[in-house]
Amino acid sequence: MIALILAQTIAISGGTVHPVSGPRIENATVLIRNGRIEAVGSNVPVPADALRIDATGKWVTPGLIDGAGQLGLVEISAVAETREAGLHDTAIAAAFTVTEGLNPASMLIPVARIEGVTTALATPAGGGLIGGQAAMIDLDGSTVEAMVVKSPAAMVAYLHEGAKDAGGGSRAGVAQRLRHVFDDAREYERRRADFSRAQMQPLAAPAADLEALLPVLRGELPLVVVANRRSDIETALRIARQYSLRLVLAGAAEGWMIADRIAAAGVPVLVQPMDNIPSYDALGIRYENAAALARAGVTVVLLETSAHDARNLRQQAGNAVSYGMTWEAALRAVTLSPATVFGIADRYGSLEPGKVANVIVWSGDPFEFSTAVEHVFIRGREIPLTSRQTELRERYKTLPPKY
Repeated sequence: MIALILAQTIAISGGTVHPVSGPRIENATVLIRNGRIEAVGSNVPVPADALRIDATGKWVTPGLIDGAGQLGLVEISAVAETREAGLHDTAIAAAFTVTEGLNPASMLIPVARIEGVTTALATPAGGGLIGGQAAMIDLDGSTVEAMVVKSPAAMVAYLHEGAKDAGGGSRAGVAQRLRHVFDDAREYERRRADFSRAQMQPLAAPAADLEALLPVLRGELPLVVVANRRSDIETALRIARQYSLRLVLAGAAEGWMIADRIAAAGVPVLVQPMDNIPSYDALGIRYENAAALARAGVTVVLLETSAHDARNLRQQAGNAVSYGMTWEAALRAVTLSPATVFGIADRYGSLEPGKVANVIVWSGDPFEFSTAVEHVFIRGREIPLTSRQTELRERYKTLPPKY
């Protein structure tokens, strides 16, 4: 049955299509064939054998992409046996990659995708300086291989309050140690033969971790740095300039304070718009952060960091709009922008011919609370709108009579 669906041609017709890569198209058709988008437009011929989906009065968008989180890596936060997101016995885990810890059968994945999330960046959650390698995954597939879109998609490091132990208790120590690791990775690359013969001084990390950092230092792999305080963001920008890194800031709660500098550096920012509780790590946090960054010309990616709340990604986008981000910018920030930042925009993030058919049909504006998801397609396959939560609802919706 699944093979038949995958091979079937599907025409989603009559809706208002938001391609993201171009202006919206009224009364349009999205034609899907063999898991890819074949055509998008108002005058697309529909083959006689196509499965037709009437989207009249509906909104059609690309599937939403969550810019970071631990979907598939965390099931119950309080139960260690269900957490696979990171190594906790080392401050430097650059060689660690999350992919083989992914659980395709996670109960949290259906909850997220029936709210329009079809792709996510699965990120490490280590407690040190360098957490490891993130992977971009589709939220469908019975195996890890079937889910993975790109791995590695980024390296993750930390310059926030939680990383201070890795630097001897000081932010300055954290920055110093990060530079030390980068310098030693370059030294390792130059002197691999000496290293293998133990003819050089001890290095700041094991060979596997230094090897894993080389694509970062060559500019081939983005480095996601979690930093919230303005001074930490400035440190990240400084280090990125020094080592010519493809920096991506995450968190960046006080980023609005230096939005122009972030934009001038060409650094994208991953933001969770509903964060507004001050801490010593981010006294200047504010709801308007995403909007201020976008107005300054920063490429903004919106995210929901909690695996349990990934379903709320569209609510995050709606909040960003309510605090000054344009609707179009918010849609881009949960579709094409994350695809661009993490190197999959040739296949994902917009409704264009040739791209993977991750498509959502909504009853209305996806950023409104009252809007429902009516159809979800991942790689051209329609996903049932069921999860453990909906099954429990149906099971107990009608209770047996009391005796």
